[in-house]
Amino acid sequence: MRNVSQSKIRSKTIYKITVIAILILFLLISFLLSISFGAYKIPIKAVIKSVFIDKEGLNRNIVWNVRVPRTLVAALVGVCLSISGGILQGVMKNPLASPNIIGVSAGAGLMATVCIVLFPKFENLVTPVAFVGALTTTAVIYLLSWKNGIKPLRMVLSGIAISSLLSALINLILIFYPDRVQDTLGFTIGSLSVKGWDDFRLLLPYAVIGLLLSLIVSKKINILMLGDEIATSLGLNVEVTRFVLIAIASLLSASSVSVVGLLGFVGLIVPHTMRLIIGSDYRYLFIASALFGASLMMFCDMLARIVAKPIELPVGIIMAILGVPFFLYLLRGGVKSDRS
Repeated sequence: MRNVSQSKIRSKTIYKITVIAILILFLLISFLLSISFGAYKIPIKAVIKSVFIDKEGLNRNIVWNVRVPRTLVAALVGVCLSISGGILQGVMKNPLASPNIIGVSAGAGLMATVCIVLFPKFENLVTPVAFVGALTTTAVIYLLSWKNGIKPLRMVLSGIAISSLLSALINLILIFYPDRVQDTLGFTIGSLSVKGWDDFRLLLPYAVIGLLLSLIVSKKINILMLGDEIATSLGLNVEVTRFVLIAIASLLSASSVSVVGLLGFVGLIVPHTMRLIIGSDYRYLFIASALFGASLMMFCDMLARIVAKPIELPVGIIMAILGVPFFLYLLRGGVKSDRS
């Protein structure tokens, strides 16, 4: 009875709008905190003054040239990985699916590493090359998992195996060419260190396009969740829809990997948490996941800068500390159906 009551509450539009409004507030708070805290703390009042009033000075330089672009990059990465994870969980009907666990991020990371290390003259093509790697990896895992239908456990195990292989190849390249890769540790773990306006401008179009496409196809995911037979009877081309969704998820994951490296667990934690709160209607789930993913990334990046001051930790370490217990919780019985 309690689950039925919670489901009815989550299905109400006013409830969903209220949740989204709260997430917007959390987003603004995380944005201000991320800009304010670091090795050099700047009061929030000074932050606002530096953005809207001051035209020069130390605070203005730190806020506008260092922390604002880095925080915006963190937000976009959170959006990309959260929506990518939500799409993969829907397509594969598996709450354990996420870009890093299934192997999508590793596929993008391998191709990005090959481009950066072996063909540095084509570094401007990192994102499209990473997209090809992510899409190819997802397709391979999908095919390996197919045997009279897709089984969630088989897909997770296939993804883990492929991800381990690709990660080994990435490490092999980095071992042979360590002098050609800057901040190698940051790339393999996921880091927002020294990210600036150029990274923001690179990531922005992919994040916007991916978010818009995901919202456009959100109704089709809802239909897909009804099952292949029902979806087909309603006129949905199931296989084409799956391919389009996988392509969108791969694009989002690849764009994130090309900027911050192999950042894990965002795509696992965020969409699953939002599904428990707002329900499985993807029209709202994508918006909620984007807002919460951006907020979580900004907040975790702030923690990475202050927990071991003056040393700055890669944000991937913070996400792993949060993500591993969450993943174990899902394995121990916290997995919920993707249907509300």
